[in-house]
Amino acid sequence: MTASSENCVQRFTILEIKEETGNACHSCSKSSLTRLAPLEAVLFDIDGTLCDSDPLHYYAFREMLQEIGFNGGAPITEEFFIETVAGKHNDDIALALFPGDLERGLKFVDDKEAMFRRLAVDQLKPLNGLDKVRKWIENHGLKRAAVTNAPRANAELMISILGLSDFFDAVIIGGECEHAKPHPDPYLKGLEALKASKDHTFVFEDSVSGIKAGVAAGMPVIGLATRNPEDLLMEAKPAFLIKDYDDPKLWAALEELDKASAR
Repeated sequence: MTASSENCVQRFTILEIKEETGNACHSCSKSSLTRLAPLEAVLFDIDGTLCDSDPLHYYAFREMLQEIGFNGGAPITEEFFIETVAGKHNDDIALALFPGDLERGLKFVDDKEAMFRRLAVDQLKPLNGLDKVRKWIENHGLKRAAVTNAPRANAELMISILGLSDFFDAVIIGGECEHAKPHPDPYLKGLEALKASKDHTFVFEDSVSGIKAGVAAGMPVIGLATRNPEDLLMEAKPAFLIKDYDDPKLWAALEELDKASAR
């Protein structure tokens, strides 16, 4: 990554996580998962959920759109990125960026994804506490799947970089389903692949689109306030929000779930 791309990533502060993340739902965080006992499975989004990849996506979109004179040559803003790109399927992004010229839009997003993969090889890092929650899931013998709107090449690369290739039982791609997120189809397909019940499964997600998909599939969703604004995430009705996988609210909820499973 160039010095300019590193500076861009450092400046990409769509959301400065606040200590009060999810306080509005703090009182429900301990009890909102207990109805799932005994837990069977956990489903994860990838971008922004397993890793903080949005700065790399933002940089790639910003540089490539500026190169072709999009928006009069002015760089896209973080707010534009959140509204138009974050968590959305590439077909929808292509239409939003190039209305009336889907073919050009799809070619552009394909080229952008190739740039993202080049950046990801050296820059992609896991979210704090990911290894801790991975071990908790493994120790509990739970089924697990990754469910993403990312292209398969991106998904498999990120999972590999994060050392999770042997962790997931299935990888579900939104573009390979009848409908991508925010439709529930990808999460329903994840449940089917795992032979798990929605009544004994929860989801980790970081985007409005993804939270809506998980909720529509009938599962509680733990929202990660990685980059997207908390107020927007809460509108999608997650069970509660956490800062990352080290957040005490998560571990309080999992402890209560363990107690409920032991009864």
